[in-house]
Amino acid sequence: MKRVTSSAALFALCVSCAAAGPLNSSPNRVVSLDFCADQFVLKLLDRVQILAVSPDAEKDFSYMRREAAGVPSVRPIAEDVLVIGPDLIVRSYGGGPHAAAFFERAGVPVLQVPFANDLQGIRNAINTVAARLDKTAEGNAVVEEMNRRLAAIQQGNENKNVLYMTPTGVTSGPDTLVHEMLLAAGLTNFQKSTGWRSLPLERLAYEQPDVVAAAFFDLKTNHPSVWSAMRHPVAQRQLSERPTVLLQGAWTACGAWFLMDAIEALSKAANQ
Repeated sequence: MKRVTSSAALFALCVSCAAAGPLNSSPNRVVSLDFCADQFVLKLLDRVQILAVSPDAEKDFSYMRREAAGVPSVRPIAEDVLVIGPDLIVRSYGGGPHAAAFFERAGVPVLQVPFANDLQGIRNAINTVAARLDKTAEGNAVVEEMNRRLAAIQQGNENKNVLYMTPTGVTSGPDTLVHEMLLAAGLTNFQKSTGWRSLPLERLAYEQPDVVAAAFFDLKTNHPSVWSAMRHPVAQRQLSERPTVLLQGAWTACGAWFLMDAIEALSKAANQ
């Protein structure tokens, strides 16, 4: 028999299943909808407060993958989430653009992880999420540790430039978090155009960076497509001929405190 459920009936069912708490209460049945939200939930909450994380929480690109071991997971689908009765949903992008409005109409509050485009944005995101989770002290500790590590970084050689490269042939210029990461490490960004761009192959034919920051090459995802700039011999030569810092994909997959791992790795290159 083919099962057909109207959206209205599904919504009514989900509302009856949801166990939403008031906005000012300490959440004890938290669900995170995507692996970026997972990082904050796994870092700040006690395990008993986590009802479920996303199916990607244990993937290689998830920084908190070890902490996610054994934690139940749930797909970011409305009926799957609401039927288990969360009292708070944390999301970055999970569930799609209309997820927050739907869950809130169903009576479950949603905490949107703020987007960070610089290091201060990361601090703000940590503090915002920690406050809503009633974990202000834990959030402050994460920010303080981040600040301590930043203060310990030696001043690099700003005349030494670095090219950020990914397996998909994409690089990053000013007005991005990656750009701020490179500057924090004491390096100058080889890419001058703003935003996310394809690798500048024409420029690389006659001008090379001092250092290559190779991100996500440790993962089995994001393989170069046939049309990727990464397949070009000029791009390949950067990895084989230039000093290269391998950045784990989990360090830069989300804008959070663990970006410090990448900054410290790059700082070593800046001071060599």
